[in-house]
Amino acid sequence: MNLLPSHATEAFGAVIFALALIHTFSTKFFEHLAHRHSRHAGVWHLLGEVEIVFGFWAMVLMLFMFAVDGKRVAVTYLDSRNFTEPMFVFAIMVIAGTRPVLQFMATAVQGIARFIPLNRGMAMYFLLLAFIPLSGSFITEPAAMTLAALMLRDWLFSGEVSTRLKYATIGVLFVNISIGGTLTPFAAPPVLMVAGKWNWDIGFMMTTFGWKAALAVMLNAGVATWLFRRQIGSMEPPARADTRPVPLPIMLVHLLFLAVLVVFAHHPAVFMGVFLLFLGVASAYQRHQNPLILREALLVAFFLAGLVVLGGLQQWWLQPILMRMDATTVFFGTTILTAITDNAALTYLGSLVEGLSLDFKVALVAGAVTGGGLTVIANAPNPAGIAILRDGFDEKAVHPFGLLIAALPPTAVAMIAFLAL
Repeated sequence: MNLLPSHATEAFGAVIFALALIHTFSTKFFEHLAHRHSRHAGVWHLLGEVEIVFGFWAMVLMLFMFAVDGKRVAVTYLDSRNFTEPMFVFAIMVIAGTRPVLQFMATAVQGIARFIPLNRGMAMYFLLLAFIPLSGSFITEPAAMTLAALMLRDWLFSGEVSTRLKYATIGVLFVNISIGGTLTPFAAPPVLMVAGKWNWDIGFMMTTFGWKAALAVMLNAGVATWLFRRQIGSMEPPARADTRPVPLPIMLVHLLFLAVLVVFAHHPAVFMGVFLLFLGVASAYQRHQNPLILREALLVAFFLAGLVVLGGLQQWWLQPILMRMDATTVFFGTTILTAITDNAALTYLGSLVEGLSLDFKVALVAGAVTGGGLTVIANAPNPAGIAILRDGFDEKAVHPFGLLIAALPPTAVAMIAFLAL
């Protein structure tokens, strides 16, 4: 018995995917409706949550599949999807967002800032946009995004800064997170999809992608720091009640939990068990915790799970487009396509094809990570950054076109780095 989705379902899936993309760029409109029409504000707020978009349309797709193809086909399709990434992002966000981990990273950033010949505000800003994204190559990109976004929220976005600075910051942050995870073969989702099959080890990543990405990350962060030096130069961290020192043993235990999750990132039975143990430890030592960011992490996981469900039916039109390109064209094509679909999905499609040249493989991955900051769906950690930072924007929503425009200059820097160096 054929348990594959029908051609009608595949076509409907492409339509639903397009509608989800339009919805993603329309969340600001729904938030505006919520403020103007209070009677149905709950519905408009729900539709205005960018993290809800793909999960909502994935449910529409599954209802269609149940109706057209039947229960067995729909359930078989869901069982064939790999939800490891949404589960991992949920767990790593919660642990990375705890007070012990944040205090450790804040201490590290402030310590390094003393050796940078800039005033404190400029040095902090540069490190949050450079050092933490590059650390994502070792602690994974979702953890780096969570740490950077939380620290920026509490230090920069809580103050009186211009909207232009806010959008420029998330544009640089999203691009730098996407390319900053390419120093190793396990931290960036689009690299992870192909590294094992193509035998790319840490040496290959460092020499082919890593040093180029590091230069682009530092240049992007440096330019942003210089452009907004007047606003950030005089900023000081706000006084907060949660800055009480965390005992070193508690801090080390949290870092150990974080490390174990990174090591077992591809084994959900292991890392979810470790995460449940972490929840018990966090509950036992509540005096050393801020409220866990469970809501934000759940919303991001829901978003990514919806993307997994919808993305599974896009192979029939995406893969032929990719395979008609040569190495140079695939770099630019993948960079553009990444803006409308998850970059890991694109590299995964490439991994299914045998006999690709090394130049094609490198161009495919380089393009995927280069375009990872253009939209909220371009890279898996982006929804985490949006969920944490959106309260700092008007109507608590990040305008997709604002993000796109802000991400274009640092994306251009990344393109030059990967093409010309």
